[in-house]
Amino acid sequence: MKTTISLIKADIGGWPGHASMHPELIKVAKEELSRAVETGIIKSFYVAHVGDDLELIMSHNRGVGDEEVHKLAWDTFQKGAEKARELKLYGAGQDLLSDAFSGNVKGLGPGSAEMEFTERKSEPLVAFMMDKTEPGAFNLPIFRMFADPFNTAGLVIDPAAHAGFVFEIWDIMENKKVLLRSPEEMYDILALIGAKERYVIKHVFPKEGGKLPPDEPVAVVSTDKLYQIAGKYVGKDDPVALVRAQSGLPALGEVLEPFSFPHLVSGWMRGSHNGPLMPVAMRQAKCTRFDGPPRVVALGFQVHSSLLGEPVDLFDDPAFDMTRTKAQEIADYMRRHGPFEPHRLPLADMEYTTLPGVLERLKDRFEPI
Repeated sequence: MKTTISLIKADIGGWPGHASMHPELIKVAKEELSRAVETGIIKSFYVAHVGDDLELIMSHNRGVGDEEVHKLAWDTFQKGAEKARELKLYGAGQDLLSDAFSGNVKGLGPGSAEMEFTERKSEPLVAFMMDKTEPGAFNLPIFRMFADPFNTAGLVIDPAAHAGFVFEIWDIMENKKVLLRSPEEMYDILALIGAKERYVIKHVFPKEGGKLPPDEPVAVVSTDKLYQIAGKYVGKDDPVALVRAQSGLPALGEVLEPFSFPHLVSGWMRGSHNGPLMPVAMRQAKCTRFDGPPRVVALGFQVHSSLLGEPVDLFDDPAFDMTRTKAQEIADYMRRHGPFEPHRLPLADMEYTTLPGVLERLKDRFEPI
């Protein structure tokens, strides 16, 4: 029987503002998921948070997109939102963009990353969770994990990984996808994913003839764009990802290594600014500096018999202290730009913020030059 891991998240209320997650919302989620274990909907779970996002990590044997699992997540978020309204938390129910559940959470506001796979002899899995940024923020680190030999030594010296991997890339503007192979199509991959606001890595697969089944993903990223669902800015997408490690895949250290570079991502304050992605422990995932800077948390699980077990908080490590210091330096540099680009996003990315309203008010005051 295959194992399914579902990571489903939503912003249902910040404490205070957009900074962090209220303990009462975590309590509600744990109670709901505990009941779901008792009734057999899921086998195990872990409730996490990063910034003001509630993260439900669940294991089961129901496959990807299962209606009962998604309804469980949806109902949990709804009950959490009720508690958030009771506590008058900021943005209570923010990511719940519909009143009606329609079979799964896709198109309703919450983000999800799910994968189904055959457990290996040992199955290390990392759950990555970001706040104050967009799905394309995963492009650079996922590429480096599975395609950059300067990051992943296994691509050079591990016979099981030497052949490379297949990248499934989504055009999230036109709802299309393409499969590209690395290393032979590496330049084509980079040509797309460098435009991270449009082209997003969705899955990574092993190649045929390798150690792992080619139809079972080894990495998956959430790709939900909130403004496309709501038709207006209602918060940044705050993506999540699941990545398997070891035994023909990047080693755990190779999976984490890309985050030692705090690369610039879009989001931060009001979803309208570029800033460094800071890897932090879950206890440090409080977005306070200009509602940021953008954060990423990594929880490592040793999956066994479809059970998650307790995680290791992987960025809770002084080895990433210099990265956090560098991120602070970059944040300070970017903040000095104030409302000017490149700190503020370019006009094309500001379409769903307040800028259109400003232009509408001023349209009759523009004169020919």
